[in-house]
Amino acid sequence: MAEQFKNTGQFKNNVTRFLDSKKVRYQVFTYDYAAGVHSAVEVAAAIGLPPAQVYKTLVALTDEPRRKPMLVIVPGPETLDLRIFAKGAHAKKVKMATHEQAEAMTGLQTGGISALALINKGFEVYLDDRAQDFDAIAVSAGQRGANILLPVQDLVRLVNARVVRLVE
Repeated sequence: MAEQFKNTGQFKNNVTRFLDSKKVRYQVFTYDYAAGVHSAVEVAAAIGLPPAQVYKTLVALTDEPRRKPMLVIVPGPETLDLRIFAKGAHAKKVKMATHEQAEAMTGLQTGGISALALINKGFEVYLDDRAQDFDAIAVSAGQRGANILLPVQDLVRLVNARVVRLVE
């Protein structure tokens, strides 16, 4: 797997600096968001990875007043089943945040929302257990047009993700 991670050092942002500080191996992939590469499946095609290995980060909410928004990291081709996720998150009911809500809550643009950019911001982070089928997955690098491939174990550890089953 070591040869899989080729850090060219050309792309730097807060996420890559954080990963460097933690000595995590990763590879950055950039793509042209402005040209219409928006969905995780389109990103997978643009960066040359299987769609099931490229994950998107969704923002979900509960009606519980003391509970912060949740970041849910799921395979790109999948749709989040809110009923199944609510069970995994021990919530009565869960709904998706609107694009506007997600951007306001995270301070990041949709298409660039990343748990790696929101460490220590109080979000509960959930990772679909299918990520464990891979040594590494690609997630947003915290801005549109950039994804980071990193070991699943490191992602779980760094963002304190709860690995949950999101399919029945």
